[in-house]
Amino acid sequence: MELVAGVDEVGRGPLAGPVIACAVILPIEYSIKGLNDSKKLSKKKREELFPIIKDQAISIGLGISDVKTIDKYNIREATFMAMKSALRKLDPKPVRALIDGESIKDISIPNKGIVGGDNLIDSIKAASIIAKVTRDNIMKEYAKIFYEYGFEKNSGYGTQIHMDALKKYRATPIHRKSFKPVSNSLPSIRWAIKNNRINWLGQKLAALYLRKLNFKKIEIINKSFISKKIDIVCFKSNVHHFINVFSAYQSINKKTKEDILKKPHNSFIHYIEQSEIIDFEIQKSVFGQIFVEIRKGGPNIIFKENIF
Repeated sequence: MELVAGVDEVGRGPLAGPVIACAVILPIEYSIKGLNDSKKLSKKKREELFPIIKDQAISIGLGISDVKTIDKYNIREATFMAMKSALRKLDPKPVRALIDGESIKDISIPNKGIVGGDNLIDSIKAASIIAKVTRDNIMKEYAKIFYEYGFEKNSGYGTQIHMDALKKYRATPIHRKSFKPVSNSLPSIRWAIKNNRINWLGQKLAALYLRKLNFKKIEIINKSFISKKIDIVCFKSNVHHFINVFSAYQSINKKTKEDILKKPHNSFIHYIEQSEIIDFEIQKSVFGQIFVEIRKGGPNIIFKENIF
C-alpha cells in the first residue's frame, strides 16, 4: 500500500492566534461519511467527524506556527513551516503528499500542490477538519484568558466584537503585530497606567505564563462572584490551582513579597468548599501567588505555590 498524506492549514486570515497545519494518511478502506472542506461544514459536523478521523487514520501530524513565528517570517512562510512540521510528525512516513494550494519546497517528502484540494481529496478534507477543530479549541482556551475579544466565537478573525475590543483594550500577546489592524492598536505601559490596567494586564500575562508551564483549563475569574483573593483557576496533574496575581509597574521589594506570601485568606478556603468545579477525583488543591512586574523589555514574573 502506498502511503499518501493529505495536508491543509487553518488560520491564515485571523488577527490573533496561531496557524495550524495538519497532515493525514487515510487507509485504502475507511468509513468516514460527510468529509468535506471544514469551511463548508457546520461546527457540530466538524466536531462529530474529528474523533472518527482520528480513530480511522493511519497517521496524523500537527504543525503549529505561533504569532512570534508569523510576525518574524510572515504568514505565508509560517504556514509552510507548520505544514513541514505536520508532515515530519507522521509515523509511518508517507511516500508522497498532496497539499491544498501550493506545493512545499525544501522537504524530502515528494509533494504536489492541488488548488481546491480541500474540495477534491478526502485526506486533505480530513486534514482540514482536524486542523480547524484543533485551532478552534486553542482559541476557546485563549478566550478564557482574553474574554473581552470573543475568541470562543470568532477564533481570532476580525469580527465587530473583536475590532471593538482591539480599540478599547488594545492588542494582546497572542495578536499578530505584523497585521495592520493590530499594529495600529498596540498597548504601551503609559496606556496601561493611564487606563488603570496594570492589574488587568498582569493577570493576562500571568495566565500566559501558566500556559507555558503546561497548566490546563486556565481561566481568569470574574471578581463579581468570587473572592478577591483569587484571580486565576487552572488545572495540572489532577490538581486544581488557585492563583492570586499581584501586578506592579515598579520593582517588587522584599517586604511586599513577604506580605503577600502568607497563608491564604479564609476566603480562599471558602471558595474551595463552595466551588462547583471541585470533584471527587481531585487529590489536593494548591493556592499560589504570581508577581508580575510590568516593565520595558518584557515582564518579570515570580511564581510561588503553597500545597494544602
